[in-house]
Amino acid sequence: MARPVRRPGSPAEAKLPVAVDAMGGDKAPAEIVAGAVAAARDLGIPVVLVGRAGELGDTGGLGVIEASEVIAMDEDPAPSVRRKKDSSLVRGAEAVRDGRASALVSAGNTGATMASALLRMGRLPGVTRPAIATPIPRPGSHPTVLVDAGANAECTPAMLVQFAQMGAAYSTARYGPAEPTVGLLSIGEESSKGTPLVREAHVALKQAATASGLRFVGNVEGRDLLPGAADVVVTDGFTGNVALKALEGALRFFMGALGQVLDRDEGTRAAAQALLPHLAPLAAEFDPDNTGGAMLLGVDGVCVISHGSSSARAVVAAVRVAHELCGAGLVGRLAEAVEAAPGR
Repeated sequence: MARPVRRPGSPAEAKLPVAVDAMGGDKAPAEIVAGAVAAARDLGIPVVLVGRAGELGDTGGLGVIEASEVIAMDEDPAPSVRRKKDSSLVRGAEAVRDGRASALVSAGNTGATMASALLRMGRLPGVTRPAIATPIPRPGSHPTVLVDAGANAECTPAMLVQFAQMGAAYSTARYGPAEPTVGLLSIGEESSKGTPLVREAHVALKQAATASGLRFVGNVEGRDLLPGAADVVVTDGFTGNVALKALEGALRFFMGALGQVLDRDEGTRAAAQALLPHLAPLAAEFDPDNTGGAMLLGVDGVCVISHGSSSARAVVAAVRVAHELCGAGLVGRLAEAVEAAPGR
C-alpha cells in the first residue's frame, strides 16, 4: 500500500531532521559537513548526515546514516542509482520515504539526485514528470521561479501546464504571492511565435487559466527573466537549462568585468570605495550560495538540489529552505494543485 501524500502543516514532519548528502558536491565532504553543522548550530534545524561516517571528520554531534557508496558527479544517473543501492543519495531518499527525515539536500550529481528521489520517494499522484524549479533573483521583489530548469529535455504541452500548476504552488509556498502570475518562455510575446510545442502550450495554458484560475500572462522572452515579467516562467528542461546557464555566465562575466574596471587605477578604486556598500547587497542577491538551491517538484518529498560547487554557506541556505518548505507543507500543496487541475 502506498503511503499517504504529505499534507500542509504536519507538525511531526517539521520535527524530523533534514537529510544532507555529505558525499555530494565538488567540495564534499568537508564543506558539506561544515554547512550542515552550522545549520543545526545557528538555525536550530535538526540535521542528519548521510555518507561514509569514517570520512566525515568533525560532525558536531550530528547523527549519521551510514552509506558505503558514492555516486560521482560524472556517473550516468539512472544506472548508478540502481547499481549503488547503498549510496548516500539513495539512503538519503529512503530516509525521507521511510519517515526518518523530512527532506533531502544534495549538491551531488543532479541527475542521480532526481533519480534517487523519483525511485525511492515516488511520484505524486497524477504527476507526469517531476521538474526542477530554480529561483532567479529579482531585485526589489521575490525571485522568479523557472521551471523546468533541466529535468526533462523533451516535453508535451500537458507537461508544461502541469509545470505551471506546480510552479505556482511552489511560488506561493516559498515566496508568498497568493495568485502567482505564469508566463511561457518563447521568442516573442505573440501567441503565434515559438516552436510547435510552445504554440500548443500557449493554447493549453490559456484553457487552464479559464478552467482553473491559473494566472497565465502569455509569452515572455529571455530578456524578461531578470526583470521578472512573471512570478513563474515555464519551459521545457532543455531550453530552461540553456537559459539558466546563459544568465549565470553573463552575470559572472559582468561581475568580473566590473571588478576589473573598479580596480583599474586610483580614481576607480576610490570610486569603488563609495560604490561597494551599494553594490554589495545587489551582488548578494545574485550569489548562488544564498539562493538555497533548486527544488524538485512532483516527487512525494522535499528534495533540494544545490549547485555542485556549494560552499558551507550554500548548504546552510539549502537546509533552511528545505526545513521551511516542509513547514509550509509544500508537498501537500503540490498534490492539491495537481489534483485540482481540469481533466483529473
